[in-house]
Order: sequence, then C-alpha cells, then structure tokens
Amino acid sequence: MTLPRSAPALGALSAGAVALCVYMRTVAPGLGFIDSGELSAVCCTLGIAHPTGYPLFTMLGWLFAHVPLPATPIARLNIMSAILCAGAVALLVLLFRRLCLAVLKKQESGSSFIAAACTGGLLLAFSSTFWAQALVIEVYPLHLLLVSMALLAFLRASEPLPGEARQEIWWQIFAYTVGLSFANHMTTVLLAPGLLYLYFARHGFTAPSWKRLLRMALPFCAALSLYLYLPLRAAAGPPMSWGNPVSPERFLWHVTGKQYRVWMFSSMDVVGRQLSYFFNDLPGEFAVVGLLLAAVGALVLIRFHRRLALGVGLLFAGCIFYAANYDIHDIDSYFLLAYICVGAAAAVGAAWLALRARALVPGAGRWAAPALCALCAVPLVAHYGDVDESADHLVEDYTANMFASLRPNALVISYQWDYWVSASYYEQLVGHVRPDVTVIDKELLRRSWYLKELERRHPRLIEASRGEVNRFLAEVSLFEHDLPYDPARIEAAYAGMISSFIRRSISERPVYVTGEIEPTYTAGFHRVPEGLALRLSPGAGEPPGPFPQFRYRPFPRAGRLEDVIRRLYADAWLARGEYCLGEFHDAAEARKCVDFAALYYPDYTRLRRLASLVPR
Repeated sequence: MTLPRSAPALGALSAGAVALCVYMRTVAPGLGFIDSGELSAVCCTLGIAHPTGYPLFTMLGWLFAHVPLPATPIARLNIMSAILCAGAVALLVLLFRRLCLAVLKKQESGSSFIAAACTGGLLLAFSSTFWAQALVIEVYPLHLLLVSMALLAFLRASEPLPGEARQEIWWQIFAYTVGLSFANHMTTVLLAPGLLYLYFARHGFTAPSWKRLLRMALPFCAALSLYLYLPLRAAAGPPMSWGNPVSPERFLWHVTGKQYRVWMFSSMDVVGRQLSYFFNDLPGEFAVVGLLLAAVGALVLIRFHRRLALGVGLLFAGCIFYAANYDIHDIDSYFLLAYICVGAAAAVGAAWLALRARALVPGAGRWAAPALCALCAVPLVAHYGDVDESADHLVEDYTANMFASLRPNALVISYQWDYWVSASYYEQLVGHVRPDVTVIDKELLRRSWYLKELERRHPRLIEASRGEVNRFLAEVSLFEHDLPYDPARIEAAYAGMISSFIRRSISERPVYVTGEIEPTYTAGFHRVPEGLALRLSPGAGEPPGPFPQFRYRPFPRAGRLEDVIRRLYADAWLARGEYCLGEFHDAAEARKCVDFAALYYPDYTRLRRLASLVPR
C-alpha cells in the first residue's frame, strides 16, 4: 500500500506530540539547579546571560515569559523547554526517515521506515539526558531544535531522494539555520567535522562547491548578527549584564567563553574521566535496547553507505572529543550531538530489521511497525522515575528558606550558585522577593565585570571599599589581559576586598556567609548560626537565631545536586547544634539539632561526630 505524501509529516508530528505529552507530565514546576534562576531572570528582563550570551535564546525566552498563561514566568519558561524538545523530536523523525531511505536505497511503500524513524526519535526523546533538557529552562532545548533543523536541511540539500529536484534553496535554509544555531550556542561548531566531510565528499573541491559556500555566507551572517544584541543591550544597562560586553574586547571575551577556558583541554586525566563516564553511562542512557538497535544500525551504515557512516561517525567523535576535554560536573548536555547520532543509528537499525522481517516472515509488515514503536516504552518506563521533575521544589524551597534566614537589609556572601545564588536572581529581579538583601557570589567576585555589576546595583557597598576594590581590579586586570601576573598578589588583594566588604558593612547591616566560605575570609569574626546562613559577629557569646522553621517539600530522588542540598540542610542544623554545645554547653539543643539533621542526611560523618558528644 502506497502511503500518502503527508504520512511522514504526520508520523513526525505524532512522535513530537507523544514526547510533548510526557514532557508536560514531568516538567519542573519552578526553579531548578545550576543556571535555571540566572537564565530565567535574563529572559524575563532581557539581560545578558553567562558566556557565550545566548542572544536568540534570551529573546525567545522573553516572548515565552510574557505569554498570557495562568502560570509563573519560570513555569512558562520550563514549558518552553518542553515544546522546543518536542519540536526537535519531530524534526529528528523526519531526519531519521530520510537517512534510512538514503542508506537502504529503497522507495517507501509502507509504514516501516516511518515507524523506524519514530522509534529512533522516541528512543532519543526518552533517553535520560535528552528528556532532562525538556523539563527545566536551559539553552539546550533550543540548541537541539536548531541542530535538528540544520541536519535535516543539510541532508535534504545534499542527498535528495529519487524524484526530488535538487533545490538550491535548501542550502540557504541550512546556512541560515546554522547561523541561528550559533546565535544560540557556540557548540554548533561540532557539526563542522562531519558536515564538511559529507559536503566535499559529495560535491568535491570544485568551483561550484566553493561558490555555493560563498552564497551561503550571507544567510549565515544575517542570522549570526543576532549577537549584536549583546553590546546593544549591555549599553542600555539591563538589570543583569553578565560580562558587561559593551566594548569590542569584552564582547569577544564573552562570545568566545574566555572565562571557561581554564576548564578546557586541561589534562589527560580529565579526558579519561569524562570518556569513562560517557561510555559507562551510554547503555543506561538508552535503556540498553536503543544501544542494541544503534549497533545494528552502525553496521548497516558501514555496509550500505560508507560516506554517510563516516559523516555520522565524525559528528559522534567530534562531540565526544570536545566534551571529554571539558572539566565540569554537569557535562551530560555536551554529549547531546553524540546521542543524536546514536538515535540516528538506532533508526537505521530498526528500518533494516523491519525490512528483513518482511522478507523472511510472511505478513510481518502488519506487526513490524507496532513492534518497533513498542520498543520506545522501554526507556520511557526505565527513566520516568529518574527524570521526573514534576514534584521537585528543592531549589525553590531552599532559596525561600535562605531568604527567611536573613535579617532585613542583610549582606550575604555565598558560593552556593547551583543551589540558591542563581535562583536569587530570579526571585529578586522577577519575583521582587527580598530586594533589601545584597547577595554576593564569592567566586564571581574574582571577575572585574561582576564588581561593575555590583557597583551599579549596590553603589554604597563598592564606594565604601573603593581603595580595596581598585587594588584588586589592578591585579586581576593583568590576569584577564593575559599579562604576567602574581597569583599571590591577586589572592591577597581579593581577600582584602572581601574583608573590607565585611568590616565596612557590619556596623550598619547584618552580614552573613554560608558554610562553605573559608574561615580565612572571615578572620576576626565569630560565626553565629541563623537558619541556613551564618551571621558574622565581632564578639563571642551571641545566642543563635530563632529555632529554624524550614519549609521543605521532600523529593526522594538521589543525585549529586539533590544530595548536596539535603546535606546543606543537615549542615545548618549541625552548625547550630555545635554552636549551642560549644558556646553554651546546651546538650539538649544540640541533641535536637542532631535529630533534625538526621531527617535530611542521616548517613553523615559530621552528624555522627556530634551525636557521639550528646548521647541520649
């Protein structure tokens, strides 16, 4: 039976709709870990995000944040991620079907290839990393959509199917889409090895090929010009302007991610650790079944279309090489292009198996398509509990509890970006929660742009310590401009600046730190536990703050970030218990604190140590 021309599009839309339904069921209700708060604040206020700036994402996010839906801005932005990822799934289904037809060189007369493409698309949609991108605000959902669109346009332009005219317009669409993708995320460059190989292997190093590339430069640059948003908006002084990219120098630093180069290509130990993480995690990423199909598909690609096999292999290897050289914890999203390659191979494997089944088993065509689609339920069931964010209020509650711990007009220095400092940007700039509190990220203080940002938002703080700030800026400028510098002088000026902030503020406002701030930065002051923070006091013997009444909605999933935030609650209770025991010999209060800490993080050495000092 010949399928209608609309069948592939209907199949792709159906797969995208299925993915969207699942994503909407599991989407986060509010703020998430790491950059969620910062990115949502940037979108809502048309600010400047952390490098590389993400101008297209920012403008699209602003539109979504202002859609008149009965939801908070952060909830709308999380929904945006779900919609973008579902759109990527639909485009990937079209891409995978076209890839199957190109590899197996058969005209589609039934539903098997559409089913195979949907299988590859949904196996990818319900892989743990891809699924996680759909649930909270991040730049990667838009990246997935644009990369999928670029790959589809490239394959359509370079490998037209029988009966399709070779239309030059597809090269223009491809170039414009790649430009848009660069205007969202610079890791679009990872498409280059595979696509450049496929382009020149198919079209050769001929004059027409080079002329076509020159013609593609115009739509590419037109899309890339969205980066002009960064200096233009920064010059207007938005509420949040990371990097302050108003000058050509700072603009270049921002879009090239200079701030993060210290974590790139640092050592072979990093490569080994990241590669080990990727390959150990890969079977579980696709719940094994997807990887088995991909293994079949890789062999089929090599046998029937070695050029495409090498192109896909270069996309996969380029992604892995780049990500393996990036020394960060949250590396999973940098493997997404590799996971797309696995999904593509799985689709080809499913298509080949469907063809073999039809050839070997009479009537197999009737059940092959449903059987393939049923495979998608495996990662859906396997990963649902691990990725579901629908009841995750950990960051939202922790941020609210942190603000509740602080007295009016407080100054707080913290290094808990992933858990509440990032979220505080959204709460203060968008939700207008606790505008009286000055939040300082200790490590961002090492950057000159951050001090300019603090001066704009909190001029009295900087003016009171002008001498110390200028001394630090003079030292750190050498580092930022790649000139000879003395690390000891930078650190001394940095510590002196933090000390000045504390000393010149403490007489007129309460000053707090969080527990991870090293004692060397608060020398001369006593730390008095108050909720989740530690108030600095010039003298000893001050009573602790009121007994904490945290609002905490348990979220049972284990994970690096989830476990740390539970430990931070336990640390707050234990700090109070240790303080009451050491300063006032109040064993009963210390015992009570031990009991509360055990509710959050029972298997903890610090807890056992304090418990041994206050037996029942």
